[in-house]
Amino acid sequence: MTRPISDADMSKRAAEMEPWYWWGLPTFYKCPWDGDPAACDIGLVGVPHSSGNGSTERDQHLAPRAVRHMSGWYRRAHQKFGFRPWDEFRIHDLGDVPLPEAMVNDISVDHIEEFYTRLDAAGTRPVSIGGDHSITGPILRAVGGPDSKLSQGRKLALVHFDAHRDDYEYLPHWLGSKRSAAHWAAYTIREGIVDPDHSIQLGMRGNPMRARADPSQSDTGYRILPAEMIFDLGPEEVMRIIRERVGDLPVYITFDLDALDPCDAPAVANLEPGYRALRTYEAIRLLHAVRGLDIVGADIVCMIPTKDTPCQITAMTTVVLMFEMISLIADRLRSQKGSSAKSEAKNPSPAL
Repeated sequence: MTRPISDADMSKRAAEMEPWYWWGLPTFYKCPWDGDPAACDIGLVGVPHSSGNGSTERDQHLAPRAVRHMSGWYRRAHQKFGFRPWDEFRIHDLGDVPLPEAMVNDISVDHIEEFYTRLDAAGTRPVSIGGDHSITGPILRAVGGPDSKLSQGRKLALVHFDAHRDDYEYLPHWLGSKRSAAHWAAYTIREGIVDPDHSIQLGMRGNPMRARADPSQSDTGYRILPAEMIFDLGPEEVMRIIRERVGDLPVYITFDLDALDPCDAPAVANLEPGYRALRTYEAIRLLHAVRGLDIVGADIVCMIPTKDTPCQITAMTTVVLMFEMISLIADRLRSQKGSSAKSEAKNPSPAL
């Protein structure tokens, strides 16, 4: 008669299965699930929210689950940075933001901010998967500005990848939502959270709803580099501009997937086909412009899994971009840890 397997053998077999993405519970990158933000250094969060952009498809709330499912195969080392973020820092899946009134955007936005305020109080840097782009406003309010621990009370430098500007102050609301996907980039400036003079918007393209004299000029103070200008300037110059613009402020990265060419990310809201856009590898290179800076958080938004291809290319692209964001934050934390160790070695504590 076969005897029950011992705990030791069960643990050994489970450890051998860890590399296989299809085994085990689907968390972001197979990270431990732990809802306590104080128990980790980097918190991975799903924000299943779709009511902030009611003019387009509403299935953006399904993205966190799709990305969890796909991300298991990408628990990897970062070749360029030369380390495995999972091995050096506590990176946990914190679960999804509870949104019991999900169909009412302006209530849900408050709930999102309250959730991320817990992370800020714990000093945990979030990397999030939305949801539509209305999620970014409340996250910024939680991790930046005078009451923020992560930003040390400072305004944030925003690095914003998008096909659209989302700073439409001339619209009082978006189909009833006042803190919508179309407004967050403006009201966070008015509220003293984002410093537009140190922020940049990248990748805008397509034809706007209303004519503007110069698409590279912002009414709210952002530096704008439309997609066409990025290609004209070249990646090295764009990286220099990003770095110079941000300066020494704490940084938040937000990435709307419609900034990418539809061949890399077809399953997104507000697609802008027909006009040249960033490819994923180009976007990754530009993301590396902020390597070494104080990145307090990041998000990826506007994926719609129900529109994805059979091979789930949009989910795969999202996984890769999220991995880059995690690695950038971990790389900064690693450099801080190294600097602290060097300082302690030069100035050892006096013997008692």
